[in-house]
Amino acid sequence: MFINRSFSVTVIVMIVISMSQHCFCQNPKSLNSSMANGFSPAVATWYGSPTGSGSGGACGFADDVATAPYNGMISAGNDNIFKSGKGCGSCYQVRCNKHPSCSTSPITLTITDQCPGACNNAPYHFDLSGKAFGLLAKHGQEDALRKEGLIDIEFQRVPCSYKSNIVFKIDMGSNRNYLAFAVEYVNSDGDLGAVELSPSNSKPIAMIQSWGATWKVGIPDGVKGPYSVKITTIESRRAVVARNVIPVDWAPGKYYYASVNL
Repeated sequence: MFINRSFSVTVIVMIVISMSQHCFCQNPKSLNSSMANGFSPAVATWYGSPTGSGSGGACGFADDVATAPYNGMISAGNDNIFKSGKGCGSCYQVRCNKHPSCSTSPITLTITDQCPGACNNAPYHFDLSGKAFGLLAKHGQEDALRKEGLIDIEFQRVPCSYKSNIVFKIDMGSNRNYLAFAVEYVNSDGDLGAVELSPSNSKPIAMIQSWGATWKVGIPDGVKGPYSVKITTIESRRAVVARNVIPVDWAPGKYYYASVNL
């Protein structure tokens, strides 16, 4: 059984019943203070194909999750993990050890989507890609673990470490008066607290979060590229500037690769 994004009545009932059997005896701690601070209890499900790579939907990563550096090692998170999109790009180690099929070895995931509805019956709920969920199991017992549908796991926030520089994916709705882009492959915290656009002929302009990891800004008349982009993470407030990363002739749907990362 896997969690389908339609959340049919049958699936919701099954999850609610299962959730009632799990004890979360501690108050949810702030994930912004939990970096490499030990494992905490959570639950996990999976969705899509049993060996699929999942989705980057609510974060704006789209099909990028299937290829490097994500390679399908992704998860949707409930409200306490997704955090209205501010959790997009965050990295976690998760492991399971209470089921006979569990390997007990941790795997590392990136948050790329939102798991709404019944996922919020637990303080922390990870809805993994089929591929990632299978890797929680001992070799040859992937299907046995997937058949459980919902399992107890442990998790901890960890720094992201991609073998890639930061990438800016221009939103399809962008035009000469409006620029929006998703920010991907951010190392360290992985998440975004602030994004600032610096035109070649004007003062820096603060961007605002549009949705997920997509940030937007209105382009005043006369302001021109190339544009530099400064990003600042949420927890550590680390910042980096991708200089002249978005060219004068930028176009919707294009990817622009920085020469830097955190």
